[in-house]
Amino acid sequence: MKNRRLGSNGFNISEVGLGCWQLGADWGKDISKENAFSILNEAVKNGITFFDTADVYGDGKSEALIGEFLKTCDKPIHVATKFGRAGNAYPDKYSKAVLRKTIEESIERLGVNSIDLLQLHCIPTQYLRDGDIFDWLRELQQEGLIKHFGASVETVEEGLICMEQEGLLSLQVIFNVFRQKLVNELFPKAEEKGVGIIVRLPLASGLLTGKFNAETIFPETDHRNFNRNGECFNVGETFAGLPFEKGLDIVENIKKDILPSDLSMVQLALRWILDHDAVSTIIPGASSTNQVISNAEVSNLDVLSSETHEALIHLYKTTIHSEIRGGY
Repeated sequence: MKNRRLGSNGFNISEVGLGCWQLGADWGKDISKENAFSILNEAVKNGITFFDTADVYGDGKSEALIGEFLKTCDKPIHVATKFGRAGNAYPDKYSKAVLRKTIEESIERLGVNSIDLLQLHCIPTQYLRDGDIFDWLRELQQEGLIKHFGASVETVEEGLICMEQEGLLSLQVIFNVFRQKLVNELFPKAEEKGVGIIVRLPLASGLLTGKFNAETIFPETDHRNFNRNGECFNVGETFAGLPFEKGLDIVENIKKDILPSDLSMVQLALRWILDHDAVSTIIPGASSTNQVISNAEVSNLDVLSSETHEALIHLYKTTIHSEIRGGY
């Protein structure tokens, strides 16, 4: 596993991390404590040193499981969590007192003295623009409750707003073969500012694994069922904002015309992201140890050819971009 630095003033982390939304069982199949520990253990075994979670994942369940695991782990792990989408704050009850209380609760669940990275969790743009919440973060950082702060955002505009704030370590963004706009509109500014980029949804909710087809049925509790068209939250968080059927067609085109013969769709999708220097880490989720191993192996793959990159850029410009829905 190779490592990269998270921001110019941050810390070194594995370039493949672990997204831990699924450990909270907010959607899809419930993951038992035993299975969760197996996934986390396999991640550490494969050199993963960065876990990303949130207070709202399973109403604290994901954080609590990670906290229990850390007590058994003898390797240094950096944990990032988030604030801003839980019911006591979202959408319009943000205050320093609420922020402090939420952070203290996360600290207790994680079993740590201070949070490595606290990220604003896709809060409304107006609060990012007002800026008061960043003042609160800096105060709590000075008190030692958090070591660093960043923001998980949904649009380029929100990312640019956040990067005007002193002390911002990182941005978490949706970035994958389907969502290439950030390469030219956000990444250069991040590199200039020394802001790390954490990539969520690198496989577009699994669409870029190439394992789905028109007959695939997702459980009622799975966001790939109930949020397919943005019914419950930003449509971009599900299949990267593409209509499912259109995404299937594009994946088949990639398999047929672009996918190198020695790579799987997962390897292509993840390696493509890591080929961008602005990216600090990718955080694919995993519901099995095999998925953890497969994801981690991408760190050691060769950089994709310029021909493959050019073909994917052309596909985005001519076929994908016009189909993306939601804030971007």
